[in-house]
Amino acid sequence: MTVTSTAFWTLADWQAAYRRGNTAAELLSSLAGNLPARDVAWISRVSHEGLGARLAQLSRRVQAVGGDLSRLPLYGVPFAVKDNIDVAGLPTTCACPEFAYTPERNAAVIDRLEAAGAVVIGKTNLDQFATGLMGIRSPFGAVPNAFRREYVSGGSSAGSASVVARGMVPFALGSDTAGSGRVPAGHNNLVGLKPTRGLVSTRGLVPACRALDCITTLTLSVEDADQILRIMSGFDAEEPYSRHVQAPPAPWPLNPVLGIPQSPEWLGDVEAERAYDRALQRLAELGVRLHPVDFTPLFETAALLYEGPWVAERYAAFGDLMRRRPEAVHPVVRGIVERAAAFSAVDTFKAEYRRMELARRVESLMEPLDGLIVPTAPTLCTIEEALADPVTLNARMGRYTNFVNLLDLSAIALPSGLRGDGLPAGITLIAPAWHEPRLIEFGRRWQSAAPWKRGASERDLPAPAQSSVPGADAWVAVAVAGAHLSGMPLNGQLIERGAVLLESTRTTAAYRLYALRGSSPPKPGLVRTGDGAPIEVELWSVPIERFGSLVALIPPPLGMGTLELADGRRVQGFVCESWAVADARDITAFGGWRAYVQRLNSSRA
Repeated sequence: MTVTSTAFWTLADWQAAYRRGNTAAELLSSLAGNLPARDVAWISRVSHEGLGARLAQLSRRVQAVGGDLSRLPLYGVPFAVKDNIDVAGLPTTCACPEFAYTPERNAAVIDRLEAAGAVVIGKTNLDQFATGLMGIRSPFGAVPNAFRREYVSGGSSAGSASVVARGMVPFALGSDTAGSGRVPAGHNNLVGLKPTRGLVSTRGLVPACRALDCITTLTLSVEDADQILRIMSGFDAEEPYSRHVQAPPAPWPLNPVLGIPQSPEWLGDVEAERAYDRALQRLAELGVRLHPVDFTPLFETAALLYEGPWVAERYAAFGDLMRRRPEAVHPVVRGIVERAAAFSAVDTFKAEYRRMELARRVESLMEPLDGLIVPTAPTLCTIEEALADPVTLNARMGRYTNFVNLLDLSAIALPSGLRGDGLPAGITLIAPAWHEPRLIEFGRRWQSAAPWKRGASERDLPAPAQSSVPGADAWVAVAVAGAHLSGMPLNGQLIERGAVLLESTRTTAAYRLYALRGSSPPKPGLVRTGDGAPIEVELWSVPIERFGSLVALIPPPLGMGTLELADGRRVQGFVCESWAVADARDITAFGGWRAYVQRLNSSRA
């Protein structure tokens, strides 16, 4: 079978390719062979022999499940790993050659992903020892932004973001202590999911701050982030910081209340400010209630991370190397970590007491809210600017991320379109611990309402599949043919109810479409006559608990009935009583309401 390009494939694309008969050996060998020979985003890559060994291991897994690939949900899916996470047989460098070692055992998260069929392709560049938010503190080179090379990629998971944003792999692992998995996502048009601390085992991760570290995902879509997190999550008895998953909270209300900074800081970046304002406007249109709040306790918490004794955790991770060979550590990183010597045990306890005081204030701040919505980063600077002022600009980059791990919050970074200068912008939803189901549910809704392209490409993403949020798995598929179509006047009634666009399709040829007279906004009537033509419809998935409120909004002569789609499926859909079309215009020949409206508008122009 001819091997086609796998660039910018999602998990669903890889799975579909294997269903069509492609083999992992064909696709992965082609992918590995087409990667650039020199690429600063990678520190190491699996050799030809190493890939062969991994394919042989994958074959053994297939045999163990009797050839049932449904039991290997990530069968043959390639991924990249930040080079502070152990992969057996590949060096772990943390972007410090003098620190490098070759582990004999995988990190726990690698075992979980490989058990699901995923295949490691290589290890990615990072700010040395995961200390930085711009991707420039590495002896292997500064990782450029996937959109414009003169700009920073964001860090410290810089290489992981780059290889996903450029379509090399569908997902990559990062780590996050102060925003390292969210900032590069925001700078490269990706989804960055930072789970609750302990939800994903960090055994096999070289720590930055072991008490705060999280392993994160960088993906093209919310759907892929959801799938990967479900596979990675789980209690690990060998990891002291692993935690048993707590029951997810109740679903958010139809119109959640999200706190926003009452006085956001942009550091003079007008494009970043405009992009955030556009995102807030879109959120308001979706029915989200935005509530300005004072972020002072959040910012005071953030200051503890680098200005307080938590910096000593970084010294605990690689202090021996700093004592033996201080020149081996990047000078900016060394300057940050050397501050550890200034703090005593008494200072540490005092800082922890202060953190708990601030955490209680933040609890009160968030009590009337469902979550927070912030710009992922307040600015996006050039590599030249970052190198000229590496400490100040780095600190500013973490303005809306540094406090999250210290307060045991969960977060998802989401693309929010391109800025006026063509660079990516992003927003981040922050919620209490164990709110990952809510983050995913909201992320699907946002992706459906404000879709983005695949990384740095011009390729559209498929609409999000129906939510897999526990307790919200009862959904109704509803076909819409008129004013509820995407971009049409009543589409908001679907979005407000958390509905998710599944696909665009057509009915059988048994229907005729009419432009109803006197309806406001203008609406069509879809009538089954037996002698019509295929009519364009969109299939939306509506939470069953909100389906009734949607039906209640339908004015006569329209109603909800059963529609037959071209592929034979029968779904709920908007239909019209036949008596109402006696004086209506038959527009069946247009094939759908959207085509009719476009023709009508062009004739009026």
